[in-house]
Amino acid sequence: MTNNKKFFKYFKEYEWSNVYAMIKNNRLDPKICTEDFKGRLVVITGATSGIGKVTARKYASMGANILCINRNPIKSEALKAEIENEFKVDCNYITADLSGLDDIYRASRELNKITTPIDVIIHNAGVYLTKKELTIDGLETVFVVHYLSSFIINYLLADKLKSQDKARIIMVGSEGHRFAAWGLKVDDLNWNKHRYSGLKSYGSAKTAQLLSMLIFKDQFNNTGLTINTMHPGAVKTDTGQENGPIYKWFKKHLFDKTLKSPEISAEALYYLGVSDNLDDVSGKFFNLTTLEEPAPPALDIEVAHQLWQKSLELSQLNTRELNPIL
Repeated sequence: MTNNKKFFKYFKEYEWSNVYAMIKNNRLDPKICTEDFKGRLVVITGATSGIGKVTARKYASMGANILCINRNPIKSEALKAEIENEFKVDCNYITADLSGLDDIYRASRELNKITTPIDVIIHNAGVYLTKKELTIDGLETVFVVHYLSSFIINYLLADKLKSQDKARIIMVGSEGHRFAAWGLKVDDLNWNKHRYSGLKSYGSAKTAQLLSMLIFKDQFNNTGLTINTMHPGAVKTDTGQENGPIYKWFKKHLFDKTLKSPEISAEALYYLGVSDNLDDVSGKFFNLTTLEEPAPPALDIEVAHQLWQKSLELSQLNTRELNPIL
């Protein structure tokens, strides 16, 4: 289907009721789960600050053991000491830069070697860039960190997770997927043909997350493994520190003053990871813990299949997975 046809298709599918629901849901607090998670294992990416750190502490406070995937070994060691001393649980980490394919594959291999069940995986690592940057592999950075890294990890861990009694994958998504209002450009994921902007690249990456979820959900049916995506609320994080002084000034003096504590995100992620109410719920988008309809481009199953094939190509899964030393 051509881009023009997609434009009109999506235009007809947009409903004001969904926009009103999003606005209303943004004011709601998350549901709270009081069940403990003692002795269970939770994997969290990007856990040294913001939502990831607060979520790691939340799960640890309820008895879970934590395994983080972080870029910074010094901050990771500090988080390990903090959580183990305060909550008396295990907190380990894998050092990996999730913008690079080699590190993503290495982290995936280490996760696959774990002999105990992984009960919850939370894909939280993120970045926001106002100017286009390419990774060492020549791919657009925001797309890789927010989407392709989680795609590869989910793909490579699927058999391990399905072999367990049950497990949950939660992707920290965003209402920002709505910035890709007219759809994902699968033929231009590096923004060579279209004008790059921070909002558009972020929206596209978050739309890609939701599209991949549609395929994973079908593959996980009746296995005990579920996958869902969550908007974490308008909360204050360190995202965007890679940008210039003007962006940082506006973030500090304007944006951050209107934002909430990431504690609400942690409560939502705990509920979605632990609550019995979510045992058989998969392939859904939540605004914190409120079920919500994504924008039409994020529900396009035709594009989801196109993205899946493109993701296999870009991530080199068709060749790397055949050779475990890569």
